[in-house]
Amino acid sequence: MKVLITGADGQLGKCLINVFEGNAEIYALNRQALDITDEKLVSDTVKSIQPNIIINAAAYTAVDKAETEKEQAYAINALGPKYLAIASSQSNSLLIHISTDYVFDGKKETPYNEVDITNPQSVYGKTKLDGENFVNKFCDKHIILRTSWVFSEYGNNFVKTMLKLANKDELNIVGDQIGGPTYAMDIAQTILKITDKLQKPNEYYGTYHFSGAPYCSWFSFAEYIFNEVKKLNVVGNLPKVKLIPTLDYPTPAVRPLNSKLDNTKLLNNFGIQPSDWHTALSKIENFKG
Repeated sequence: MKVLITGADGQLGKCLINVFEGNAEIYALNRQALDITDEKLVSDTVKSIQPNIIINAAAYTAVDKAETEKEQAYAINALGPKYLAIASSQSNSLLIHISTDYVFDGKKETPYNEVDITNPQSVYGKTKLDGENFVNKFCDKHIILRTSWVFSEYGNNFVKTMLKLANKDELNIVGDQIGGPTYAMDIAQTILKITDKLQKPNEYYGTYHFSGAPYCSWFSFAEYIFNEVKKLNVVGNLPKVKLIPTLDYPTPAVRPLNSKLDNTKLLNNFGIQPSDWHTALSKIENFKG
């Protein structure tokens, strides 16, 4: 089995390489090796490799910068998936495309399922939804996997940011945005399980949600991170975490207050449970650096 991974230098890309190593012939390409906004390069690369599966982990994820870098965000988050979808269809490859909770406006009170109406409030969310729509239009053989609040040992994410700020006296953390922190390695493992099942007769193409459990606020997530650090007994005083509302922490991009994703469809079709983010953080020392 040949697997082409885009965005190989990102936190999910690195986790995918770890998970698929030994399970497939991997072609892990970073942006320098494959710029997914180059339509001809995408087409030529897919024709050359002839992968069974393409996993698009490439994305423009600077949510606030996207408000002013609209063209770049659109090129990577919308046109890139379009070109990959066309190339996937032409080569009869399965395309697995990673999307986000930001395609919703966050105004619903209960967790979002896959048939809920999308209404992104930010440029980032809008470009990710455009990417989804292109995948749906140009490639029948696809899985769109929406996830939320991704963290890992790699790159920049909330967990690593909190650890870098552990020497502060006080931190103001938003407490009215609720979601499911999701460990990138669990996303990679989920994708491997999906690809295993899709090689069998029962095929379930379409859109799915996968996020961590239990749901929490950024504030409670931060508190848990620092409690895990405290168990190590290697630091002195940790910051006092102060809960603030979103209104007191204005950002260029609007964040959804409700980022809770309903994982039921993934459980029913693939038998995959939501991942418990507490488990990943039980080895908090791995996230330093």
